[in-house]
Amino acid sequence: MADRHAGFSDSEVAEQGLRRILTVKDLTFMGIAAVVGAGIFSTIGNASFHGGPGVSLLFVITAITCGFSALCYAEFASRIPVAGSAYTYAYASFGELIAWIIGWDLLMEYAIGNIAVAISWSEYFTNLLAGFNIHIPAYLTMDYLSAANAHAEVLAAGGNLSAISDKVKFAARAWDTAPGPGSFKLIADLPALGIVFLITYLVYIGIRETKKATNAMVILKVGVVVGVIMLGLFYVTPANWDPFMPNGFEGMMKGVSGVFFAYIGFDAISTTAEECKDPQRDLPKGMIYSLVICTVLYILVALVLTGMVNYQYLQVEDPLAFVFKSVGLDNVSYVISVSAVIATASVLLIFQMGQPRIWMAMSRDGLLPEKFSSIHPKYKTPWFATIVTGCLVAIPALFMNLTEVTDLTSIGTLFAFVLVCGGVLLLPRESPADANHKRFRIPYISSRYIVPALMIFLFIVFRTQIQSLFQYDGDWHVYKDKLPYFLFLIAAVVMSVLSFVKKLSLIPVLGLLSCLYLMTELGYTNWLRFLIWLGLGLIIYFTYGYRKSKLNVKQEL
Repeated sequence: MADRHAGFSDSEVAEQGLRRILTVKDLTFMGIAAVVGAGIFSTIGNASFHGGPGVSLLFVITAITCGFSALCYAEFASRIPVAGSAYTYAYASFGELIAWIIGWDLLMEYAIGNIAVAISWSEYFTNLLAGFNIHIPAYLTMDYLSAANAHAEVLAAGGNLSAISDKVKFAARAWDTAPGPGSFKLIADLPALGIVFLITYLVYIGIRETKKATNAMVILKVGVVVGVIMLGLFYVTPANWDPFMPNGFEGMMKGVSGVFFAYIGFDAISTTAEECKDPQRDLPKGMIYSLVICTVLYILVALVLTGMVNYQYLQVEDPLAFVFKSVGLDNVSYVISVSAVIATASVLLIFQMGQPRIWMAMSRDGLLPEKFSSIHPKYKTPWFATIVTGCLVAIPALFMNLTEVTDLTSIGTLFAFVLVCGGVLLLPRESPADANHKRFRIPYISSRYIVPALMIFLFIVFRTQIQSLFQYDGDWHVYKDKLPYFLFLIAAVVMSVLSFVKKLSLIPVLGLLSCLYLMTELGYTNWLRFLIWLGLGLIIYFTYGYRKSKLNVKQEL
């Protein structure tokens, strides 16, 4: 911050800084580009299948949760307008160790999120080509594991293939037609590899080119989504909205991973702080505007989808195209397929832009090799970090399975949100002399009585569910998914006490607790994988980052 006030960028040398060209409009478009993608064109179908029309309420709940976090991000972005997103904010509030943990977490979040989006893009692209009678060999359009599992499923079914879905049959055919001896087959997702390389090149050559491509794609896909909503309203049958929550609250919450996966994009906006013309004013506006616009679009699309077709038929890969085909509008489904290809490409573009800037911020602090923070002399981008990001996404995208990655991305993002909300609570109050009256501030509302009263109310309403946590029926495989809820109960009690004693600001407290609750909904397996990833990160920190840290070097001097 001292360097920035002196006229330097965080890279220490002004000439090596990033280009400051982004405005509120650009940031809002980037937020929409990152949020309106695979969620609205794909995962919304599975969420609707589990939650029925009530999934629209899940979008509201998720949006409110993200809204609390967005306000906390905005507070940090206006105080610390430096690249690095939640990593930089954690560094300023918690210190280096927690900053490393959140930085390592963000690297997982962005990399796995990018892999998921690349795989999703590949599915849309191959379906689009098939619509024009262009067919890529099946073994070049999917991952090895999906094909192997489908082959085993078809063999187990014997001659009775009626219960096997078309998707599984297609994957089994990929295994059967793939070249290779015995059980070794050449199966890889080449379209996913191709789009990652193309997007990485675009990010590599500059933020100006990225901005232009993003704006164009956003205008197109938002236009299609609005058109889908307006046209779909004419085919809505209100009877399909009854029952509104056919599987209850628990059924609705089953879709939280897919829904939340759609919302993580506004985190990427904060990584562009050093490329904004006025980050303290523009970053908060861009985050909040994009979140509001996307929430309205998601709610309307969910209501139209579940109104056009009964929710029981929506467990499909391309729900928007499916519902229009079901009412005889095949031509509209082709338009949706084209826009889905563009929409998912724009999400990938924003995520691929965000991750290198986190590598860069960590490198500047000495936690990663210096090469990661080098800026290209011509393009003014973190070129080495961009190339590494491209390779780390492109190669796994050839072989990984889509279903494994969305949950892990969601839990990583929620953890980042928890730390950002907690970090705001640790920020010192500004003195009137230091205050910048133009910058964004979270309005202070005392949580002294509100949070304890709210927790008591929720404990009473959900007392049956809470009591069931303490009842072990001997089935560990079922019970283990209840374990994360104990963490939330402990956090709720602790935050209620702290709120009463220290009169904490209400919005960050609600953001922390709501994000932590959504983390508990993701189950034991995802928590275990997440903790293993963080453990690996701590090994790297204590063997390299701690010794090379600029804080450690300064102490030795």
